[in-house]
Amino acid sequence: MSSRAQVTAQLQRSVGALSTDAMSRMETDLTWFGDLSAEDRSWVGLIVQAGIKGFVSWYREAGDNEPSAGLAADVFGAAPRALTGVINLQQTVDLVRLSIDVVEQNIDAFVDPEDAPGVHAAILRYAREVAFATAQVHARAAEVRGAWDARLEALVVDSVLRSETDETVLSRASALGWVGQGHVCVVLGLVPAERIASDIFEEVRRSARDAGMDALCATQGDRMVAILGGVEDPRAAAQLVAEHFAEGPLVCGPLTVDLASAQVSARAAMSAMRVAAGWPNRPRPVTSDDLLPERALAGDGHARRQLVAEIYTPLAESRGLLETLNTYFDHGGSIEGTARALFVHPNTVRYRLRSAADLTGLTPSNPRDAFTYEMALVLGRLHHL
Repeated sequence: MSSRAQVTAQLQRSVGALSTDAMSRMETDLTWFGDLSAEDRSWVGLIVQAGIKGFVSWYREAGDNEPSAGLAADVFGAAPRALTGVINLQQTVDLVRLSIDVVEQNIDAFVDPEDAPGVHAAILRYAREVAFATAQVHARAAEVRGAWDARLEALVVDSVLRSETDETVLSRASALGWVGQGHVCVVLGLVPAERIASDIFEEVRRSARDAGMDALCATQGDRMVAILGGVEDPRAAAQLVAEHFAEGPLVCGPLTVDLASAQVSARAAMSAMRVAAGWPNRPRPVTSDDLLPERALAGDGHARRQLVAEIYTPLAESRGLLETLNTYFDHGGSIEGTARALFVHPNTVRYRLRSAADLTGLTPSNPRDAFTYEMALVLGRLHHL
């Protein structure tokens, strides 16, 4: 039987031939290999060669011991970190398996027959450690990529909240998987206690994906923000992710046409979140439009203008509706009292109230809607002074 030094010398002479054979096998056996760029194929070749050289070096120096903890660096350090984004874990496993198979099949041609069993046993031990090193490399890459994605996602959400959405932000969102189809709305709520933010975000994204929506998430202090894309109904969309927020106010902004204009939804949602406590019996989730009166009382100019534009102005432009509503509220919601004051039949009052409801979507006899009406009427009168 040859000495270890003699076997090592035989193995060293085989490195070039084994590496070449392994690369040839990849061309024929691995369908994905041919789709790589020439540069990436050359990096794969360096990994294969480094792996075979690493086996020879280990066999020479400590073949009876387990491979060192630095095996991952020895084998995969030859390639750039970016390669982990080109070749996935399954492909790397295929690469390692094929390389080991090539070495096992051809090593008998390079070592003496009596030394072959010991070399084969060493190859199996080395292959096991290479497999662990492969998993370690991809796990670290995934961890780094996940941390980077989290920072990028937080940056995109923060830019939307700050009304700083530009082409760069849209490009970053696209890199995070944002499809960008359909309308967008922003949902705000409280962060669940004792929960890892990354886990919550993944749950929100999963619920959104199941409903055919995009989702971007971030936390700001004790608030959690979810930007949802592909939305048809803001309240329904918020309801789909409501379970992932802590108890307390959950508000959703209005629909916007795309992510570039989502700051409009974010601004309304943030304004509504600040005043949600003003309506103790609010629904969950509640829309920012539902909280227009509270927002107006808190000094939100956008809410004041919206109340005037969407309620007061249409009523003022419709004959008799504005006067009827003013009188109706002055008489405590009494249809008969309103009819007497206006010198009309009660059915005329009922007809006008139904017309107002059709025009604005608010029912005058509903206490909450009546509060919104009265706020809009006051603001409208002040606006037209």
